[in-house]
Amino acid sequence: MDGTLVDTEHLWWQTVAETARALGHRATDADLPDVLGRPVAHTAGHLHRATGGTVPQARIAHDLEAAFTARVATQARPRPGALTLLARLRAAGIPAALVTASPRHVADVVLRTLGAHWFALTVAAEDTARTKPDPDPYLRAAELLGVAPGDCVVVEDSPVGLAAALAAGCAAIAVPSTVPIPPGPGVVVVASLEDVDLALLSALATAGT
Repeated sequence: MDGTLVDTEHLWWQTVAETARALGHRATDADLPDVLGRPVAHTAGHLHRATGGTVPQARIAHDLEAAFTARVATQARPRPGALTLLARLRAAGIPAALVTASPRHVADVVLRTLGAHWFALTVAAEDTARTKPDPDPYLRAAELLGVAPGDCVVVEDSPVGLAAALAAGCAAIAVPSTVPIPPGPGVVVVASLEDVDLALLSALATAGT
């Protein structure tokens, strides 16, 4: 969701940088692996450790969620090609699931921007015991859709999300937003969702790789 369908990765980074600054920590590229594609609790734990543990992790998580939700509500915009691709999937009768490491209340805010009708179901951070980079969210989505993970194609923008998709046994398309992603086994890298069409998705799903 974040950074893939809606342009929110920079909003999340701004939120983390602002929260870190209030805690006396300057966020840099070294923090990216613990920020992008990660659930709020993980990033809060990272900031808790980076700032010496003086502020409770739960408080940091609360501040991150509140600030990010406010930004998403007013600034989230669909990424180029997102709505066109979703419309093509719907017209072709191909079910789509929204799988996110964000909490459900954040996903609901984003769905008000995109339109909830595009998705057969949503899997949010609370819906599995483990979230990305573990495969659980994508395995859960495939189960709810009633299909094998190998017949699914995941579209992601972060290395953390790709790790989850590949661990679940799904084919993957990477649309990098903030962090560059090199091509690799089972991963097709494109510059934009405008480069993703039903033929590409069908080829990946049929190949199962």
